[in-house]
Amino acid sequence: VAMETVSLEHQIQSVQRHIAFLKKEQMELLHDLHLEILRLQKHCSELTHDLEMKELEARQQDVLDRELEEKCRAMEAQLQEKEKDNLELRKELRHKETLVAALRSSLRNKERRFLEELKRRSHRVTILDTELQKQTEAAAYLS
Repeated sequence: VAMETVSLEHQIQSVQRHIAFLKKEQMELLHDLHLEILRLQKHCSELTHDLEMKELEARQQDVLDRELEEKCRAMEAQLQEKEKDNLELRKELRHKETLVAALRSSLRNKERRFLEELKRRSHRVTILDTELQKQTEAAAYLS
């Protein structure tokens, strides 16, 4: 009986050591699990923050894209207006070039007629000058 009691006590002590060991292992495992949970929570928070920042950047980029699209549309409208104005100015320029060509032609015609008239009158003055000279000579001869 005493031997059985000692054997039972050894078994109880052995079981108690195993229980203590298992409790210690369980505590370490729980501690490690808590650390892992904290690490994962921190990582999740960082990812959530990164996601929120990316969403904010995406919204800001969307706003910038819309603003740029509006500016592009406004610039395209201005460009079309300028092209329209340019077309009208080109038409006006062609019209004025036509008027300038007509005026040059008219001026050349008037200049030609003026030179012809000048030649005719110059010839007439020469004839009259010759007649005057003859009459002056005749008057001097008669005097």
